[in-house]
Amino acid sequence: MSLDSWTPRRWARTITESDLWWEGKTDRPLIPIVAPKGNPTPWTARQRFEYWQPAYAASVSTEEILEAEEQFLSRQEFLADACPMTWFNYGPGVIAAFLGAAADFDPKSQTVWFHAKEACPVKDLNFILNQQHPWYLRLEELYQLADQRWQGRVQVGMTDLGGNLDILYSFRSGEELLFDLYDDPSNVERLTWQAHEAWWKAFDHFRSLTPHNPGFTNWASIFSSQPTYMLQCDFAYMISPDMFDRFVKPEIVRCCQRLGGRAFYHLDGIGQLPHLDSLLSIPELAGVQWVPGTGSKKTEEWPEVFAKILKAGKKAQFIGSDIYGFDKLVEQLGSAKGFVLAPHWSGREKLEEALRIAEKFGVPV
Repeated sequence: MSLDSWTPRRWARTITESDLWWEGKTDRPLIPIVAPKGNPTPWTARQRFEYWQPAYAASVSTEEILEAEEQFLSRQEFLADACPMTWFNYGPGVIAAFLGAAADFDPKSQTVWFHAKEACPVKDLNFILNQQHPWYLRLEELYQLADQRWQGRVQVGMTDLGGNLDILYSFRSGEELLFDLYDDPSNVERLTWQAHEAWWKAFDHFRSLTPHNPGFTNWASIFSSQPTYMLQCDFAYMISPDMFDRFVKPEIVRCCQRLGGRAFYHLDGIGQLPHLDSLLSIPELAGVQWVPGTGSKKTEEWPEVFAKILKAGKKAQFIGSDIYGFDKLVEQLGSAKGFVLAPHWSGREKLEEALRIAEKFGVPV
């Protein structure tokens, strides 16, 4: 279905199907499929890819950004469980900038790196949310104007605020933070909870600016009628399970509780697998997104990890591979129940096959 087809009635169907999945009342997975309509013309420099960078150029107006995004969405078909959605990307963990970190945009990798403006011992750090930061104000404007423009036709997702020790990592190097865990654990814990409160203040404020939103999404593109987020702590790759349980898990648990049982965790890389059992013990954690990481086996080649997640009564997001890889994974597991796929972007030439696979799993196409 095209963007113009997303009436309140069509969104009501999406919400119903999504809620059934979240509540475990359906055996089928959620499989969003997006395909271009016909043969769309290439984008101009200011459309989608040139402006779609974490450090939006000040010379590009908010209206231009939204116009380009609407043109992009209008050239797509949203099939199976897909729906028109977008989010504003100011880098992975932009909350660090709002807490005082410097933000450097790298045009080569098309991302932002956050780091301390000057060296500061962990005991001297304090996190106070700066709601006058230029990017904070720009996000406010984007959310407000997007809500006014689309009136709920497009689901506007939460920006990538970041999470847990990753925020502190933006102010301390990896080596410094590892030493801090041993040498000054009380201040690490203090800053973790300061970051937690600032994170939630920004989260609640930004979501309040889109009253017409049909629901909630973020960079992971999992739709929910109730608040949801993809929690993470990539820094946990470098610490032991005992340290994870002390410095990471308590804040993750609190976020899961505040999200009302619809939180996912971004398990990124094999170095995080030692923490999986601890995560699965959190009652309010809804699911896990398993990302094997660069240089590892393909996502579909980890059936034992997905089996553990599902056996614990959690849901799983399949990401980093395509619908064909998911089909292979389900052959090994024997069931697709509890899965949600990252949007599968299909070319017209393979669309029929992608829809056939979705239909095989009971997904209306």
